[in-house]
Amino acid sequence: MSLTKYLYFELKQGICMFQRILVALDNSAISKYVFEEALSIAKVTHTRLMLLHVLSDLEIGYPNVKNLDEHLYKWEEYSKKGLELLKTRQNIATYIGVNTDFTQIPGSAPSTICKLAKSWKADLIVVGHKEMSPLQELARGSVSNYVMHYAPCSVLTIQPT
Repeated sequence: MSLTKYLYFELKQGICMFQRILVALDNSAISKYVFEEALSIAKVTHTRLMLLHVLSDLEIGYPNVKNLDEHLYKWEEYSKKGLELLKTRQNIATYIGVNTDFTQIPGSAPSTICKLAKSWKADLIVVGHKEMSPLQELARGSVSNYVMHYAPCSVLTIQPT
């Protein structure tokens, strides 16, 4: 039984446990699937969504930026792209009847996701899991692994397809 079907069954029984779902998004290909899964759960369970994009130096190529002007330019473009992503996804969710807010916060993705989950009182975090080599995971760490261990609520990880 899929998670969406299970939640629909729970909702019919009056026992659905999710009221607030935090959705961690970035500009990766898997982000689309993270959003779609969270949206399908929210639609079935009549849950509120909070879309989150964390602005991180790692995603704009730091420390490979040559000077401060280039860094600031890339940061501004990255910020605009993140807000466009969030607004587009919010419009989609609102169109199908899911109450959705969004926020974009600079910082370290893993800790920012957990902090927002706690302050917003999320019942579930939906986050993607990117395939990384063991060396990459050791050097950069896995966002989904950190979130699964330190989140104040349940976590659903979406694997690449």
